[in-house]
Amino acid sequence: MPRILLIRFSSIGDIVLTSPVVRCLALQTDAELHFLTKKAYAGILENSPYLHKVHTIKKEVTEVLPALKQLDFDYIIDLHKNLRSLRVRTALSAKTFSFDKLNVQKWLLVNLKINRMPEVHIVDRYMETVANLGVKNDGKGLDYFMPKNTVLPPDFPKSGTYTAFAIGAAHATKRMPANKIIEICQDINRPVVLLGGPGDAETGEQIAASAGSHVVNYCGKLSLHQSALAVKNADRVITHDTGMMHIAAAFKKKIISVWGSTVPEFGMTPYLPEGEGLSVIAEVKNLPCRPCSKIGYAECPRGHFKCMKEVTVDGGRWSADGSYKKQIPRKKQI
Repeated sequence: MPRILLIRFSSIGDIVLTSPVVRCLALQTDAELHFLTKKAYAGILENSPYLHKVHTIKKEVTEVLPALKQLDFDYIIDLHKNLRSLRVRTALSAKTFSFDKLNVQKWLLVNLKINRMPEVHIVDRYMETVANLGVKNDGKGLDYFMPKNTVLPPDFPKSGTYTAFAIGAAHATKRMPANKIIEICQDINRPVVLLGGPGDAETGEQIAASAGSHVVNYCGKLSLHQSALAVKNADRVITHDTGMMHIAAAFKKKIISVWGSTVPEFGMTPYLPEGEGLSVIAEVKNLPCRPCSKIGYAECPRGHFKCMKEVTVDGGRWSADGSYKKQIPRKKQI
């Protein structure tokens, strides 16, 4: 039985986006699958039925290299391709297939606004790394596995009755201002559950206090798995370009994704091969400064933040109008 090590160190969304590779490898080969990631993200993978073992590091790969060397891997699937993953590949000397990050194309789009990005979703590009092993995309989308004992607080809204609004994002230029979120929430005629981490708790309280009694703040009050369950049970999801967007896609939810400093052309829109009609993209098109980054900034480099201040999001009704741009079609890999 061949033994394969997959590498993706971070972050939440990027790891969820690797799930089709894991599933297809497991179901289409007889390989024993191992995954190397950062300890902070191990929980995303530990409940996968497709993985034999999850290996973790806190900071340096030297923490785990001795144990990995003893496993004598036949293949390494490098889905991160950075200096850390290079050190692992060099130390293990197994046959390696690496993900093409398209850094030149991203640089051209960010700095010169020249779009040379392929019309291929990042999941399909991840799948290209295992094509030489005879593995093909099964078209079943993303996976997210929670512990069976994951439950929500007893006072949580009933499943299917509410909108989940993931207000967070790692970088400020990927988040709408609080007053914009308040306006959207005021237009929603059903319960709204605000989701985010501890760093979003204060903003969540501000939004809930101003938007109306139908808005409840759970930012910082739920674990990642509980937040994922809240998304799974929601009627629809509003989210920024962040990990919660990809978790929502894993559960095949109706998704309104709001894009600021980043753009869908990077190929990381909600991945819904069996339900592209579920995804609606809200963005301010034709801003000459977009995209200003491939990941985001702490503040708008131009100072005006038009990409988020001028975005229009119809959160109350599920109907695409002139404010929306439908899911960008991605060419399927053969």
